[in-house]
Amino acid sequence: MPTKWTNSLIPTSRQDPSDAEVPSHKLMIRAGLIRKLGSGIYDYLPLGLRSLRKAMEIVRREMDAIGSAEVLLPSLQPIELWEKTQRRDAYGQNLFVVKDRHGREQALGPTHEEVITELAAAYFSSYKDLPKTLYQIQTKFRDEFRPRFGVLRSREFQMKDAYSFHTKLEGEGGLNEAYDKHYAAYCNIFKACGLPYLVVEAEAGPIGGNASHEFMAPSPTGEDIILQSSSGNYAANIEKAEIGPREYDLSAEPTAPLENIHTPNCPGITDVVAKLGITELDMLKTLVFEASLKTDEDLEQEHAYEAQYTPGAREFVPERFFIIAVVRGDHEVNEAKLLQTVKEKINPRIEAVALIEEHEAVRHDFAIGYVGPQIGATAPLTRVIVDFDAAQPNTSPSGWVTGANKKDCHVKHFNWKRDLTSKLRSDDAVVVSDIRNAMAGDPSPREEGHTLSETRGIELGHIFKLGTKYSEALSATVTDENNNAVPMFMGCYGIGVNRILAAAIECNQGHDDNGIIWPAAIAPFQVVITPIKYAGEVAEAVDKLAIDLEASGHDVLIDDRKERPGVKFKDADLIGFPIRVVIGDKGLANGEIEVKARNGSNGDRGENIALDTAVAKISEMLKSI
Repeated sequence: MPTKWTNSLIPTSRQDPSDAEVPSHKLMIRAGLIRKLGSGIYDYLPLGLRSLRKAMEIVRREMDAIGSAEVLLPSLQPIELWEKTQRRDAYGQNLFVVKDRHGREQALGPTHEEVITELAAAYFSSYKDLPKTLYQIQTKFRDEFRPRFGVLRSREFQMKDAYSFHTKLEGEGGLNEAYDKHYAAYCNIFKACGLPYLVVEAEAGPIGGNASHEFMAPSPTGEDIILQSSSGNYAANIEKAEIGPREYDLSAEPTAPLENIHTPNCPGITDVVAKLGITELDMLKTLVFEASLKTDEDLEQEHAYEAQYTPGAREFVPERFFIIAVVRGDHEVNEAKLLQTVKEKINPRIEAVALIEEHEAVRHDFAIGYVGPQIGATAPLTRVIVDFDAAQPNTSPSGWVTGANKKDCHVKHFNWKRDLTSKLRSDDAVVVSDIRNAMAGDPSPREEGHTLSETRGIELGHIFKLGTKYSEALSATVTDENNNAVPMFMGCYGIGVNRILAAAIECNQGHDDNGIIWPAAIAPFQVVITPIKYAGEVAEAVDKLAIDLEASGHDVLIDDRKERPGVKFKDADLIGFPIRVVIGDKGLANGEIEVKARNGSNGDRGENIALDTAVAKISEMLKSI
C-alpha cells in the first residue's frame, strides 16, 4: 500500500542546523532524514532509513551475485584479539574500549578482521574448504576526536565488510581472482546507486595489506585529495599518488660560501620565509624520522647496540636508524613513500618510520625546527633521503636556506656536494627518491608529457589484499594438498553504507539551492503525489495512480497533508523525490496531471500529461534518473 505523509514522521525544516558544515549534513537534517542525538550519533528517521535500506539491498544483491555468504558478527569484540594482531596500538584512541562488570575489556568494533579470522580458523581446516567469502552489514564504532560532516564522519555508522579466504594468490580460487570480482562488484554497486565514482590506488592504512584500491565519489567538499593524470589512465589518493620521472643533481659546485643567519624563534618554514624575505621554494624542509623493526625485542637489541657509540662516531645500524628526510619547503613528506623507500633501498626488514619523539631528539642532539641535511655527515646512525625536487642546485640569490642544526640558526647557500656528500664515506649514504605528496602540475607517473590534476572526493569503499597478516597472527591455518599447515590468504572489502547517501547529496548534481536531488535507486520514495486538496475525486485519482505505480515497481508517497500547495512543493524539492506529481480539480477535469522531474530533465515547471498515460510516462522518466 502507498504510504501517506501523515502516517509517517517527516519533520522538515527551513533552517540549516548551526553545527552543519557540508550540504549533506544540512540537507539530511532539514529534510527529516536524520536527527542528531549526540556528538557524531544520529537517529535515522523513516525517510533516511528507507534510503539506507535501499543502498543495503543493492550491496547485498551484488555481493550475493559473486558467491558471498552473509553473516552477522558481534559489535563487542574481545580486546585480546586486537592485541594479538597489534592493532590496539595501531588504532589508538579511535578504538572504543569498554569494560564489563567483571573488569574485562572489550572493543566496540570499527572493523571485523580479527573476529572473522577467528571464525574462519574455527571452521576452515582444509584447502578443500576454500575459497570462501563472508560478508556482513553491521553497525561499527569509531571514537572520532571531532565528529563532523554528519554521517560522513560519525562515531557510529553502518558498514558492509567482506572477507575472502584462500590457499593461494594466483589462479582459480585465488586471492587475486576474488579481488577482481569484488572490484567489478563495487563498480556495479555504485553504478546501481546512481553515483559518480572514481577508482584510485590507495594506501592500506591500519587495515594492513599490500594492494589496495579506493572507490571515491568526486565532490568539492570531499575530505580526500585525489590526483588524476591528464591522460585519464591514472588516479590515486594523495597518500599513494606517485610522481613521474624527475631529474636530480647533487654534484653541482657551490656558488657562494655557507652563510650563518641568526633566526631567533623561527622554527617553522613560514617564520623563516617572512624574516629573510625569501620564498618556500628557496628552503629545504628537513625532518627527522626513526626507522625500526616492530618487535620490542629487536628494538631493545638495537638500543643496546647504539649505546656503544658516541655522538661523534658515524656508524650505521641496519635494523634501527634515524632518517634525515629532505623535501623542498613548499612540499610535505609522505610517510608511506618514505617507508617504501627505506624498505626498497636500505633495509626490507624495516617495519615502521615515525617522526622522532622530542625526548629522543634531545638525547641525540637534533635541534628540531632547525635541522639541516648536513647533520647527516656527523650524526650517528643516520641515513639521508632526499626528494628529487630538493636534490637540485638552487640558483636564487639566497641559494638553499636550511637549518644550521643549532637552535635559532639557519644557513644560506647550502650546497649538497660541499656540505654533505663530499663528507660521507660511501656514495649510497644519500638516497634520492620520491618521498613527498604529489601536487597538481606534477608529471604523471603513467605517461610522459602528461601532468596530474587535483580533485577532492568522498571515500565510498575500500578493497585490500591482506595476504596472511591476520591469519598468521591468529593461527588461522588450513592443510594444503601435501597435508602441511599453511596460513590462509585473505582479502578485505569494505563499503560505508551511510556514506553512499551523503555522497549522493554532496556530488555536484546531488543538490541545489532548493534541496536534495536523489538518484531514483536510493531515493526514500521515487514518486511523491501532491494533491492540491486531498478530497473527493482528486483523492480517488491520487489513490488509484499510487496503487498503479506501485504495481509497476515504483514506491510512492502521498502528501495528504492539509497544507498550502506551496508548502508541499517546497518540501518535495527539499527532500528531493525524483518525480513530483501534482493533481488538482482543474487538471483532473481535463484528464491531465502535472509531472515534474526533480533534476529538471523535463523543464523547470514540469509538463502536463494525460492521466491515463501517467504510469508509462513516469516509468520511462525514472529509467534515466
